[in-house]
Amino acid sequence: MLITAFPAGPLAANCYVVAPAAGAECVIVDPGQQATDGVSQLVREHDLTPAAVLLTHGHFDHVLSAAEVCATYGVPARVHADDRELLTNPAKGLDPGLGGQLSALLGDTEMVEPEGLAELSGGERLTDAGLDLTARHVPGHTPGSVAYALATGSGEPDVVFTGDLLFAGSIGRTDFPGGDHPTILRSLAEVCREYPEETVVLPGHGPRTTVGRERASNPFLRDLG
Repeated sequence: MLITAFPAGPLAANCYVVAPAAGAECVIVDPGQQATDGVSQLVREHDLTPAAVLLTHGHFDHVLSAAEVCATYGVPARVHADDRELLTNPAKGLDPGLGGQLSALLGDTEMVEPEGLAELSGGERLTDAGLDLTARHVPGHTPGSVAYALATGSGEPDVVFTGDLLFAGSIGRTDFPGGDHPTILRSLAEVCREYPEETVVLPGHGPRTTVGRERASNPFLRDLG
């Protein structure tokens, strides 16, 4: 399994390029702000052929390059139906007082939907690029947040791309419009029950971790049961 990543844009959202091996098809998870060049570099370096873009949620720092990446490689994107509007109206997911900061970050970027956009509802099994992925609806940070579980099938621990649901030592914010703290706690409890301790967590920001490490040390998870 080949999983490569880089932090994209000023907010350093992790963009992942995932393939069964070098020289194979790949999926791109969360091509955010200024991510196109980084994606292209990894695709060339590992001789990959993009097959799809997977979005964990609709916040602009995770999706800003999605339309460009999809157009460059002629591939579809997938996002949960409840976050689709954020792809063209990013201000809806932020406090009104942050409008000026959003304008500064976006510059003259036009927010458009990727061509071939497909909506998810949660529970879908995806086989893009020959990978074994399951989309899990994990609302709380946004109404349409999705975690993508990857079965490695190689004797290595399975992987879950959590977006802004779960980080090393923390969890996603719920104070933005559409966020809800009790809901994110329920989503986190489901993830902790569903995935074994050795499951590798690849979050939307910051370093990788494991489900077991977060169960043991993340203050937001200790009382989830």
